[in-house]
Amino acid sequence: MSRSGYPPWVVLHIPHDSTFIPDQVRPQFLLSEQDLALELQRMTDHFTHALFAEPSGEATVIRAPVSRLVVDVERFADDAMEPMAARGMGAVYQVTSQLAPLRRLLQPEEREALMREWYRPHHERLEWSVASAVDRHGRCLVIDCHSFPGTALPYEDADPFGARPDICIGTDPFHTSDALGQAFIAAFGCDSWRVTVNEPFAGALVPASRYRKDPRVAAVMVEVKRDLYLDRSNFCPDRHFDLIATEVKRRCVEAISAWQG
Repeated sequence: MSRSGYPPWVVLHIPHDSTFIPDQVRPQFLLSEQDLALELQRMTDHFTHALFAEPSGEATVIRAPVSRLVVDVERFADDAMEPMAARGMGAVYQVTSQLAPLRRLLQPEEREALMREWYRPHHERLEWSVASAVDRHGRCLVIDCHSFPGTALPYEDADPFGARPDICIGTDPFHTSDALGQAFIAAFGCDSWRVTVNEPFAGALVPASRYRKDPRVAAVMVEVKRDLYLDRSNFCPDRHFDLIATEVKRRCVEAISAWQG
């Protein structure tokens, strides 16, 4: 492992930090400019690229180029396989975080155009990066990089008054070994941060071609509570941001080192 950062067989998957909505997609949305801006504030994993990615490092970064309101690359492409599709939030959202209508009803060919333009190319990049790491190093670790609000949003179907952790570690029963999960729990649980596992969010993303098939591909999700680094009044980094970003990267690297022994 590189002493200064992530090893070269790490892929940082950053699916939800973009706020970009292409001009050709904007007419699909039923929200006013003001309401759309508010929805982007609620649903974006703000600044996760800066939280997790090193300015110059050996890890590969796969970052979604459009907002999750356009397509959510973290969802299964097939709504029949995606649990959130039942709430209108499959790969192509129909409702907002408040469970209000988000966009007009799309024709099948319109949905397919979104998937072809934005969803599938993202997953092709992820597939290629993981395959490259396995080919070159015999292994790959995908770190699924997220943040979450301090208060549950209605779409989560969770207690809005419930206390939330500082860090959530997401695991997969096939791709997250006990040693890997415990290494991340220990690294993020030191000092005063409260860590939970698969709560309020669960799982860890792996490319479809490797999912539950290839043990050389490991995965873990790290979710950081936005209250640790974000100014709620303007959704900009607060005065603690640089410190938190340094700590997040350091603890990821420490967890990987501990996992490798």
